[in-house]
Amino acid sequence: MPAPSSSSAPLYPIQAGLPQPMHFRGLTLGRLDQFEGGAYKNIRDVLYRQREDGKEWVGLEVWSSPGREKTPFSTAIKQKFRPAHKGQEFGPSWTHHWFRVTLRLPPQWLEEDYERIQLEWDPSCEAMIFDTEGLSLQAITGGFGGDRRVDFILDKKGRKGTYKFYIEVSCNGMFGNGNPEVNDPPNNSRMFRLASADLVVPNMEAWRLLWDFRTIRDLARELPENSPLGNKCLEVGNSIMNTFKWDEEESVAKCRKLAEKVFGQGWEELGHKIYKGDPADAATWGIGNCHIDTAWLWPFSATRQKSARSWSTQLDLMDRYPEHRFVASQAQQYYWLEQDYPLLFNKIKGRIESGEFQTIGGTWVEMDTNMPSGEALCRQFLYGQRYYKSRFGKYTRTFWLPDSFGYSSQLPQLCRLAGCDFFFTQKLSWSQFNSPVHTSFKWVGQDGSQVATHMTPVNTYTAQASVTDVRNSINNHKSLQSGAATGLLAFGNGDGGGGPLAPMLENLRRCRAVAEQSPGEIPKVTMGQSVEGFFEDILKKTEGGKTLPSWNGELYLELHRGTATSHGSIKKGNRKSEILLREIEYVATLASVWGPTKDKYTFPKDKLDPLWHGVLLNQFHDVLPGSAIGMVYEDAEKIYAETAHKGGALLEEALKALLPDSFPITDVNSFGDDLIAVNTTGFARREIVKIPLAGARALADAAIQISHDGAAYVLFENEGAEPLVAATSMAQLDEKKIAPARARAVGEDFVLSNAQLKVTINKKGRIISIVDTELNRELIEAGHSAGFVIFEDRPLNWDAWDVDLFHLETKAEVNATSVKVVEDGPLRASIVASFHVGHSHVKATISLDSVAPVAKADALSLIRFDTEVKWYEKHRFLKWEVPLQISSEVATYENQFGFCQRPTTRNTTWERAKFEVVGHKYADLSEFGYGVALLNDSKYGYACEGNVLRLSLLRASTVPDADQDQGFHTFSFAVLPHRGSFAESDVPVAGWLFNQPQHIRRLPRARLTVAKSIPHPFKLNGTRNIILDTIKRGEDDHFAPKSKQGQTVILRLYEAFGGHGHAKISTPLAVESATICDILERDLEDVTVLQSLAKGETTSSFRVDLRGFQVLTLKLHLSSSSGKKGDQWVEV
Repeated sequence: MPAPSSSSAPLYPIQAGLPQPMHFRGLTLGRLDQFEGGAYKNIRDVLYRQREDGKEWVGLEVWSSPGREKTPFSTAIKQKFRPAHKGQEFGPSWTHHWFRVTLRLPPQWLEEDYERIQLEWDPSCEAMIFDTEGLSLQAITGGFGGDRRVDFILDKKGRKGTYKFYIEVSCNGMFGNGNPEVNDPPNNSRMFRLASADLVVPNMEAWRLLWDFRTIRDLARELPENSPLGNKCLEVGNSIMNTFKWDEEESVAKCRKLAEKVFGQGWEELGHKIYKGDPADAATWGIGNCHIDTAWLWPFSATRQKSARSWSTQLDLMDRYPEHRFVASQAQQYYWLEQDYPLLFNKIKGRIESGEFQTIGGTWVEMDTNMPSGEALCRQFLYGQRYYKSRFGKYTRTFWLPDSFGYSSQLPQLCRLAGCDFFFTQKLSWSQFNSPVHTSFKWVGQDGSQVATHMTPVNTYTAQASVTDVRNSINNHKSLQSGAATGLLAFGNGDGGGGPLAPMLENLRRCRAVAEQSPGEIPKVTMGQSVEGFFEDILKKTEGGKTLPSWNGELYLELHRGTATSHGSIKKGNRKSEILLREIEYVATLASVWGPTKDKYTFPKDKLDPLWHGVLLNQFHDVLPGSAIGMVYEDAEKIYAETAHKGGALLEEALKALLPDSFPITDVNSFGDDLIAVNTTGFARREIVKIPLAGARALADAAIQISHDGAAYVLFENEGAEPLVAATSMAQLDEKKIAPARARAVGEDFVLSNAQLKVTINKKGRIISIVDTELNRELIEAGHSAGFVIFEDRPLNWDAWDVDLFHLETKAEVNATSVKVVEDGPLRASIVASFHVGHSHVKATISLDSVAPVAKADALSLIRFDTEVKWYEKHRFLKWEVPLQISSEVATYENQFGFCQRPTTRNTTWERAKFEVVGHKYADLSEFGYGVALLNDSKYGYACEGNVLRLSLLRASTVPDADQDQGFHTFSFAVLPHRGSFAESDVPVAGWLFNQPQHIRRLPRARLTVAKSIPHPFKLNGTRNIILDTIKRGEDDHFAPKSKQGQTVILRLYEAFGGHGHAKISTPLAVESATICDILERDLEDVTVLQSLAKGETTSSFRVDLRGFQVLTLKLHLSSSSGKKGDQWVEV
């Protein structure tokens, strides 16, 4: 190559000019912040061209709904409105005010062809804009937070005329009426001010420059110092700072031209087409969402409005941004929208059909998944999915639950049985000590079922679509080795609603433009897709999920552990309501299909569904956990009271149909010579029942013992697990030679005893000894005692939610001020202990029965605590604990349809984090040959630390409900010793029986024989680990008596111990055919039905096999004629 000639120009100047120093990074980043912030003139001063608020342009009138009443649109607009004005105050909290707004544009504005004219409406709170026909147009969020949305764009076509709107202003902020920084209880006297009611002309080019600059500034700040793109953004941003002049309009265009160095020339003309290409090539999938807590710092009534406000706004964004896709879960909120805002509902329905608005979730609400029963979780899916199918023509395939406080290990199975192939969450990113291991993975449940799961690496469901959020979708990803190198960016304001804002969509367009211009520097974003498409893309990239990592068992959240105990009355309402609804369905199903009654009784489906809806609503993940404001619990308690009242009436109606002339034992006007117990559990059982003494006097010798409070104890023994059984008489008891239970004072101690157990309670009301007298085995650890304990409960954060590990260091024993014997057998022996705790009082009746509750040959009696508490503590935690002479590295806790085991050791940070856990009706600590269980009737919080088993009873937080748990409580729990390990025990059965007492009826003796002839509706024979949980009618049945349409009965069974098992189910009902179905009651496979005839009676039977913890649903098609032959017919 020839050398350059001496006459050619140099490549660069030979003589050095002025020094060209590098910019100081930190200083320059600080300067960039001044583009829209700080004390100097900046872009904020040129965002609007015109502003008018005069009465000639903005006419305001107002009418206020009375009290806290929520007045419908059609009623509100007929009221007498009065003049209103900008700056006007209104309130107080939770009230509603309707404004009639009339707008006229100034004539000089009409001479300009402004790109946009809008109404700026800032009532300092939430509001909704309606057209004159009542269609919800857009939400308003007042104030100056990040969720501010006060601009309503006026239709260009109407500029020469008059605009007229109605605006409903609701006196609550996005996060209620407390301090959202600390979730304080609401200020119910808060007033609001109409801060703005202006016609404005925005300078749209200035707004676009602002959006440009934010993206450039954030890239400069977020990218590494050695990033070429980051340094380019720093320099371009600095150049824009040098070029922009707030008083020179042409500088805006110059600055926007500079911004193209980052975004690329002509990028903006592409609009939504910026997202061209195969979405599979993108690393970040953006999807708009709006998490709306169905209740939290606001009541249910406010949520009905929040849904309409948030969702209507998204329709406007879809018109302006064709790439925008929005997802919304919770069938309950759609149902409310359908009731309250039918015009908006129909409009959204059209967007669902087009795929722009996408239904997800699959459940009635985004529920807590730790505390609801297995059947309640099934109903969440059943009611949710059926609603979606009935209104929108399809089920959803994605179970969307980003904000619940941990996830039960039965969810993978229930998801798949409900048609949900995918699961999305993120809450575990909040865990206190250990971060989640995976991002995209196969979550394997306790039965072996798996569901494809994604925990967004953005670590939030309310992402702001910022540069940081886009980068985190890959930078925080923990499953990249699997090949699933994609992250879901769920963006939009949430918790209190709101959803995506236009600036979020603008920023994502710019991020995509940057990724195209500077490949590899930031993840490429794709829009316009679906959540299902995202999961399908993961499966394609991982060989159908083959290369995805797995996680087995529960997804335990290392936070918010106190929610297992907060608001004890709500926990009790949930448990009691779940059981009541099960009882109604059992009895009503039998009454509607059993020969003598089926033509006279109608299964009350239309009355049961609303009760289920209410119970499922209360299982929302900030209601059942006890983490909402007091107003929410006023509503929740009403729902439980209504369930008890209406449900009780439905149950009585069904029992009356099955047992004519019978009366509940509590009915003071009842008559009859005999008692009968209705057993809906399907288990053999023994139960001592307390009945009014007045009624017992007419019952021959059935009343065997008088209770200390003037009632009578009656024993019901049901060795054959029959549905109905008569009371055990004194003569029958003598024949059985059952040793009595005794209670006596021995020195300073008190002793409860029966044939197998001896329980010693000291004068402090603490159990110092439990001896299995037949085995001569002491169960209480030497030198220790069992009883009530109390802890200081002052978590670092999240008062109602959290209990921190250090609370265990503050334990103090609660000792009795008095102990006395009140009952000395023969059926029940009892003492009463009274305790004073601070300002509170605890009364515990401690009892030992002469008989065991279960029919297992070597079963032992319960040591039962019936407890009354007057609770007036603050930030204290009441528990009951028992230190056992039992050693095991795991304790067993009932969960939905089975159990899970958790460590009693504290070897690792994972184990140490599980110092407070959730269980249902029992927790058990067992070793080889022996174990002890704690049963309860309404509690969910447990712990097992080494050999100390503990039940959590009451908390007393003050935020967000200042009066949480204050007042009177009743609950029961029991200690159940058992011979053999947990797997050899009947602990699950005992838990069922403890929670589901029999229904005691009085009836004439002439009716007793007929009543006892009612057959067992579904009898199980086979391995003892199979439990029949639910009996109900099919969802698609015709329920009218004598209907010619086919009748179906649904049975839901589960395996309770974690091993394979089988059951042969026999029924006197004429079963024409049977299928295994999913929990949506869609058929999966046929089951062979065997018909047999013996002594003129037909029996249908069939066999099913279950794997460990499997939930199996059967659909039985009943024959309209009992003589019709099924699959196989055998005469015996």
